[in-house]
Formats: sequence, C-alpha cells, structure tokens
Amino acid sequence: MSKKPDLKVDIGGLKLQNPVMTASGTFGYGREFDHLVDLNRLGGIIVKGLSLEPTKGNPPPRIVETPCGMLNAIGLENVGIEAFVADKLPFLQRLTPPIIANIYGTLEEEYFQLAARIDAVEAIAAIEVNISCPNVKAGGMVFGVDPRAAFRVVRGIRDQTTKPLIVKLSPNVTDITEIALAAQEAGADCLSLINTITAMVVDIETRRPRLANITGGLSGPAIKPVAVRMVWQVAQVARIPVIGIGGIMKAEDALEYFIAGASAVQVGTANFINPHITTDVIDGIERFLAERGIANISDVIGTLETG
Repeated sequence: MSKKPDLKVDIGGLKLQNPVMTASGTFGYGREFDHLVDLNRLGGIIVKGLSLEPTKGNPPPRIVETPCGMLNAIGLENVGIEAFVADKLPFLQRLTPPIIANIYGTLEEEYFQLAARIDAVEAIAAIEVNISCPNVKAGGMVFGVDPRAAFRVVRGIRDQTTKPLIVKLSPNVTDITEIALAAQEAGADCLSLINTITAMVVDIETRRPRLANITGGLSGPAIKPVAVRMVWQVAQVARIPVIGIGGIMKAEDALEYFIAGASAVQVGTANFINPHITTDVIDGIERFLAERGIANISDVIGTLETG
C-alpha cells in the first residue's frame, strides 16, 4: 500500500497536521460541533471573534440566504475573553489541533489589551486579528481599509505577544496587496483572506432591507472567485504565508486556493450546510494527491501557471 500524502503545513510558525481550519464565526467555540465532526482531525480551530467584554451583537433579523451564499450581520456577538478562557477553553485545550483566538476591537487599545491577555494563555496557540472593524476614533473607518491604520494596530498587537500572528484582511478595498504589505511590515506572521464582502438584500414587498442592520457580510460560493483572485494577488507579493477563505464547499475548492498560493484554508459558511464539511475536504485533498502520486501538499502550493 502506498504511503499517504503528507498534509502537514507550517504557517508562520504554527504547525498544522493538515491545512484545513475552521473560519471564525462559523464554528462557534468548537464544542458545538463535537457531536457532528471529529474535531481532532482538523488542522486548526479558529473560534468565534472575541472582544474584551461580552457583546450582544445586532438585533434580528441578522442572517438571510442569498443566491449561492449567505448575508450576515451578527454583529460579532461573543462571550468576551474572560468567559472564553474560563468556560470554553478547558474543553478546547484537550483537543489535538491548535486553538486560534480571533480578536477584534473598535479602538486600537482594545486590540492591544486582548493580545496581552491572550499572550498569557498557554492553551491558545495563535491570534487571528480581524481588522475589518470600525475604528471609533477615526469616525467609523475600518482599520483594514487604510494601510496606516492597519500597520498601527498590527504593530501594537505584535508588541504585546510572541504568539504567531495572523491578520485577516478585508476585501472591501481598492488594492488588497497594499494592506497585506502593511500588515507584513508591522509584524504579521501570516495573512488570512478574505473576510466577507459588504452587501445588501431588499425585500421587494416591504421595500425594506432584509437585515435589520441594512447591510451585512456576503459569504459562501458566490465570493470564491473574488477570494481566489485576491489570494493569488497577495501571494505574489507577500513573504509570509497566506490562508485562503471564501466559498469552500468541497476539496476541489480548497485546491484552487493552494494552487493560487495559499498555504492553508479556512472553511466557513459550508459548516452551516454540512457540519462535517471540514473532514470531507481533508479526505478529498488527500485523495486528490494520492491519485496523482503527489507526496506532499507543499508540491501543489503556488503552482498556478499563467504564462
């Protein structure tokens, strides 16, 4: 029997048994899926975005289905960092995959305080920074759309932690490579992209938005071609690893990201449709490599031919 392909990857110092992770906000705090999927098979578990204090999120309705996707305006509802460490982490730290905390804030200082708190928690392997949040001091401008703001917040977080630092990029920009390079220069170890695309759905009978928040974040298969393009663009210029996110419904989708230059992927919206999609994708990647006699996932990464 031939040897199984090697799926191990190293993303910015974070060693994964395979390159398939969960996307923040789509997998709860992990335990919610324990009876549905073998959590120990995952490459990494990225938990729901965490803030300094508990957050209730936006009023409903805050999710609406769209053609080939989903629009959400949850509003980053979460239990807060202290409740997460006390109540959620004890279960997670018994698992094999590394646990990655996704963090957000509306002030730079909130990010810095969160990073310092997490740095002291050994069971959290890495930090993913959501910079798609409005900077209150800048009149609601999102940190991730301005290279200078992105640089400041990432550099400040870098000063507070030695853990691997993943910066999650917003697609709602003119040139995503500009933000990527600013995050890299500020000390990011890895870049994850893309976050959701700002969008809106209208009820034609009531002539009102379908979301109470009016706009929300579009995710799912509809955004995959945009995300693959952005991953390719960033992988061309960045010296640090890239993680692809957006519309992965099967192994072939993940493989598109790897070929375009991603070293790992995150599976998000598909978790709501098929709770064991993550392990299905892992199996499919392994099968793809084995059928073609490819020994290592690294032999696929960044192999896109454009000439």
